[in-house]
Amino acid sequence: VQLQASGGGLVQAGGSLRLSCAISGRTFNTMAWFRQAPGKEREFVSAINWSGESTIYAESVKGRFTISRDNAKNTVYLQMNSLKPEDTAIYYCAARTPTVLHRYRASYNYWGQGTLVTVSS
Repeated sequence: VQLQASGGGLVQAGGSLRLSCAISGRTFNTMAWFRQAPGKEREFVSAINWSGESTIYAESVKGRFTISRDNAKNTVYLQMNSLKPEDTAIYYCAARTPTVLHRYRASYNYWGQGTLVTVSS
């Protein structure tokens, strides 16, 4: 099983980026994005269920970020708008088999390698 995150880069504050996470080897009911800023712990960003009808977000990104998935491509996305310098971090995709959406890092069994997002002021 592999989770391959991509789409990170350098963007100015107020700009947008779209992250992708391609999964190979199997499918998962729940997919999520976490991020880790320099010197900080990895934190939850968003999660989505299999159908895409249920999503949850961290308060810090609610209204600016949108998670989605394309099950035919076995890929999950994170559309990030109105980016702020404090969004700068390595973004990781994560997966778990159970259907319940979780914000807890320990609930996720599979992780991608991360993609760096840098937002300049």
